[in-house]
Amino acid sequence: MPDEPKPPLPVPRLDRAALERVLARAAELQVSDTEGAEAGLTEEQLVDVGREVGLSPQHLRQALAEERGRAAVPAERGTMARLFGAAHVHASRTLNATVDGVFSTLDAWLQREDGMQVKRRLPDRMTWEPRSGFFVEFRRWINVAGHGYHLARAQEVAATAVPLDGGRVVVRLDADLSGLRRERVSGGGLVAGGGVMAAGVLVALGFFAPIAVVPAALGLAGGYAVARSHAPHVVRAQLALEQLLDRLERGEQPRPGLLSALDIVR
Repeated sequence: MPDEPKPPLPVPRLDRAALERVLARAAELQVSDTEGAEAGLTEEQLVDVGREVGLSPQHLRQALAEERGRAAVPAERGTMARLFGAAHVHASRTLNATVDGVFSTLDAWLQREDGMQVKRRLPDRMTWEPRSGFFVEFRRWINVAGHGYHLARAQEVAATAVPLDGGRVVVRLDADLSGLRRERVSGGGLVAGGGVMAAGVLVALGFFAPIAVVPAALGLAGGYAVARSHAPHVVRAQLALEQLLDRLERGEQPRPGLLSALDIVR
């Protein structure tokens, strides 16, 4: 009797991690084989490659827009970030809006509600920095708007907007908190150093050693607490960025208040 046909072997499927590795390696090989031409792939070439592996052009274009909107801020993985909190926070979202509409609304909110001023305006990116002046500082001190002015302590707040198909735009917000972290860590170092110096003076004066080291222990603990106080601000700044995106998503418009109108230092 003829042999019965064997059932076909199951075709192995790639999980997401394996698919990403294969695509990354294929792109690397493509670049290495490119001679006499600019290395890399154009957007249309990448869309064609993605279509071949079953990826939607719509999703690929959105991923490309998000990549173009990504700020060049390295991910922090060092000791400073683990102990005291990150120096940068960001948030991104795809919204039904226009680039001009996003920038004008964000500009109104950040200037009227957070006491910021425009630093630079580019076609797809806009940055703000804190304003100075008596009225601005007074509003922050009494917390007029009741939202804490958490972005006002940032060295810079940036917005990047990349348009997509169908009236959508990818918006990325970034806040630079490196100056605030440096300030908190320096303050903690001064407190810790003061405690150690006080302990040294007590030892030099002949105090009993267990008593003499008390100021050093208190100084170190207090210094760490001061430096660590940056971490909660990172969380609040991150939330503030997310809330801005929430308001953009809901289509809210800024409403000038009385004290905003009285703020003449712009």
